[in-house]
Amino acid sequence: MLDTLMEAGVIKNAVRLACQAPSLYNSQPWSWVADGARVDLFLDPSRVMHTDRSQREALISCGAVLDHFRVAMAAAGWTANIDRFPNPDNPELLATIGFTPSEYVTDDQRRRADAILVRRSDRLPFMAPCTSPTNWETFEAVLRSRIHAHAATLDVLPDALRPRLAEASRLTESLRLYDQAYHNELHWWTAPFEASEGIPYSSLVSAAESDRVGIGRAFPVTHNRERRTDIREDYSKILMLATDKDSRSNALSCGETLSTVLLECTMAGFATCPVTHLTELSVSRELLAALTDHTDLPQVLIRVGVVPAPDELPPSSPRRSLADVLRSTS
Repeated sequence: MLDTLMEAGVIKNAVRLACQAPSLYNSQPWSWVADGARVDLFLDPSRVMHTDRSQREALISCGAVLDHFRVAMAAAGWTANIDRFPNPDNPELLATIGFTPSEYVTDDQRRRADAILVRRSDRLPFMAPCTSPTNWETFEAVLRSRIHAHAATLDVLPDALRPRLAEASRLTESLRLYDQAYHNELHWWTAPFEASEGIPYSSLVSAAESDRVGIGRAFPVTHNRERRTDIREDYSKILMLATDKDSRSNALSCGETLSTVLLECTMAGFATCPVTHLTELSVSRELLAALTDHTDLPQVLIRVGVVPAPDELPPSSPRRSLADVLRSTS
């Protein structure tokens, strides 16, 4: 009955919007199946990185797209009722989603959905959040109130820790210096030939820009002109999401939390960039946990800051067509 009440195209529009979620190398490792009043989210194993053997980062990406979908449906007037990992015999089925019509749609729900289209992964240096009209301390309290503690823990790392994080970042890159499989994948997903996936050349940073950021993945060097030269070094806040275990459900819920953090930051006027290379190797992940004096398992870092006005938004990364990611059985 519900599928006859829901306007045609609501699911398609919500999936299209949800797929703006961030993913490792913009690999978009998800697929959707719409079956009348139900939608299923699947992990697409063909789009999981060879270097992501546990599928942890792919699952984090799928968690982000799942929460984006929930946000998109809420703005359309529907509450998403999510059943995660509903079939133990099918580990690629991550969630089954049913819907209940909402009594009304709030301005906050509309703004959150709008933030999906504005959010970018900005790899350039940021100004400090304190330079924003938004009071950071007030915003941090609001952000924490949005996070479900059972899904992931959120830490705002001390600014004094930044030099050691930068050192850990350099160590991680040095450990991968001769990892040919890693570099092959990295170069493939940043090659300037694909119009629907991967990271656009214009979104990568030059060597000088990378040096000013300090905490970021070493992407292939570009010849883009150097940007934001007035920001001599990155003054972003570094947020860390961690979980108490390393299960598939932990990774998925961490991705949902990542979505919440990114959208809340975007709504408040902050620029963001997820940082995951420090959690991809066990040795660097353990180092990160030691540096932050954390007993939980670090999953992802997020740089949060301010960009100069009227700085242009980074280009939107390409997305796969709806026909490639959504299938209908009805």
